[in-house]
Amino acid sequence: MATMTTERTERHEFQAEIKQLLDLMIHSLYSDRDIFLRELISNSSDALDKLRYLQASDASIESAGDPHIRVSADAAAQTITIADNGVGMSRAEVVKNIGTIAKSGTKEFLAAAKAAQRKDVTPELIGQFGVGFYSAFMVADRVELTTRRVGEDVATVWSSTGDGTYTITDGTRAGHGTTITLHLKPRSTDAGDATDATHGDKLERDYTQEWTIRDIVRKYSDFVAYPIRMEVTRTTPADKTAEGADAAPVITVEDLTLNSGKAIWDRSKGDVSDEEYKEFYRHISHDWQAPLRTIPVNIEGTYEARALMFLPSQAPPDLYNPEMKRGLQLYVKRVFVMDECKELMPPHFRFVKGVVDAHDLSLNVSREILQKDRQIGVIKKQLVKKVTSTLDDMKRNDVDNYTTFWREFGPVIKEGLLGFDESENEKLLDLVMAYTTRKAGELTTLEAYVERMPAEQEAIYVLTGSSPEAAAKSPLLETFAAKNIEVLLFADPVDELWIERAAKFKGKTIVSVGRGEVKLGTEAERKQEAEALADKQREFSDLLACFRVHLQEDVKEVRVSNRMTSSAACLVTDGNAPSPRLQRMLAQMGQAPEKVKPVLEINPNHALFTKVSDIFKASGTDPRLAMFAQILYAQAAISETGQIPNPAAFSQALSDLMLRAAT
Repeated sequence: MATMTTERTERHEFQAEIKQLLDLMIHSLYSDRDIFLRELISNSSDALDKLRYLQASDASIESAGDPHIRVSADAAAQTITIADNGVGMSRAEVVKNIGTIAKSGTKEFLAAAKAAQRKDVTPELIGQFGVGFYSAFMVADRVELTTRRVGEDVATVWSSTGDGTYTITDGTRAGHGTTITLHLKPRSTDAGDATDATHGDKLERDYTQEWTIRDIVRKYSDFVAYPIRMEVTRTTPADKTAEGADAAPVITVEDLTLNSGKAIWDRSKGDVSDEEYKEFYRHISHDWQAPLRTIPVNIEGTYEARALMFLPSQAPPDLYNPEMKRGLQLYVKRVFVMDECKELMPPHFRFVKGVVDAHDLSLNVSREILQKDRQIGVIKKQLVKKVTSTLDDMKRNDVDNYTTFWREFGPVIKEGLLGFDESENEKLLDLVMAYTTRKAGELTTLEAYVERMPAEQEAIYVLTGSSPEAAAKSPLLETFAAKNIEVLLFADPVDELWIERAAKFKGKTIVSVGRGEVKLGTEAERKQEAEALADKQREFSDLLACFRVHLQEDVKEVRVSNRMTSSAACLVTDGNAPSPRLQRMLAQMGQAPEKVKPVLEINPNHALFTKVSDIFKASGTDPRLAMFAQILYAQAAISETGQIPNPAAFSQALSDLMLRAAT
């Protein structure tokens, strides 16, 4: 409501809320003061889009030169100015859109344009909430706006100190458009001079400096469709005169374009060179190695978005650091919103670098935080699908590069197998590579393994270990080697977790050969082997019980096994209990489970066991039996985990046995 009128000068109070609301917006809405320039440039971009839209429907509408945005700074006056030659505003529009907090003229304009059903020229406007303009008060203690609506002769001047009131008067402006001048707050002279590092009364950055403006534009508005220009004066010392006196310095004026213009992701792949893609990748990732793959994405339909993603060629040093910078850069209509949008890429694809430009996302009012929105899920699904299909294509058609990639990022991808979505797990399992007993040092895929499986083989057999080399030497593999059955070897810590879930691939169950009893061969062969093993179990039952007594603190059971051909003993995990390696991992993370005892399996055909059996038959109380039990257990544990579970007991048993052998 106007409280004072002199000719065409009016003093108003803000129409929507009281002064406290404006204070809240200025001091609490945004997390970073630099965003003020993003918001004002975005408003200028919208004004230029509106003019272009109007000109498309009315050829008589004038044009004030090429559309652009100009940023100017005056260090002496401590002002910064943002100007455009867009559609401008009438006096009534200024009162309506600037004088009313949270009144978005852009939103109304877009609604009207859509209602006209002219899809060919519907502008892609950025503004949504009608509050971005007031971000200027984070850095300015007075803001002046001069605007002239296209087709009008008189300009309107709006001015406010952010105290809850503003003045409007007539003014002049050469051509249509809007000019906003910010009279900057004083700068702090030292770190303790500002009451608040983010929204204090004094500024910590000099926004009149060229490098500051360039830095903010590059970060937030680099891909705004219109050129953002800035006139810069350079002073260069001149050479001395012939007489040796100092010559007058050379003063030059440069008209710089601060932004790169059209976003690289908006260009068709055929119009972008490999070098341009590499340069953009370096820009967003700070990785000087060329990316392994470039993945452009165009999402159309109910929701529209464009993305440009990259697969790095080597793992960053912080890949497993919880504080790792991850997620895609998010833009909305080419305006930067956030650097790490974790909602757009799952953790197991955290190595993917790139940008996503969505046309209509639900952001919070400051455009810094995503709201919960179905569109995010839709975009994420499409991006994940594209990354997965790209990796699958590499696996099939570029084996050498994919193998290199897997060595770098394979453990991270396998983290995705800890999810409960079976369809997604199947896709990830299709990407998995593992070492194999088929050939030392060779990586193979699960798909290739299944293709090599004999028709009668019912499961995919795997074994985990501290390293592929250690796993390959496990006694647990001896029967598989004798029967010429291939086993996949896994050595990453995450393998202990996802294999525990007994996943399936191509209808085949993934079975760990170190867990429970593994049944090999035909039904008739298994029956025959089971009967023979039962006979051995009965034959040596007393000796096995003796071992069980001596190892009661360490093992759950002692039994004979046909799992080995050359080793004397091995350890296996019973049922669904966590493996010894998984128990150690949990303990290291401070989540040690209740101790789970493994099963000690004895090879009844081994010469050592035959000798021990003879000793037991001669005397069931022979002291050497306890020594043999401890040594067999320790030997099996070393083969399984590479560690001795009870070094003191093992050392004592070994010393006693050597002493007896020497006497």
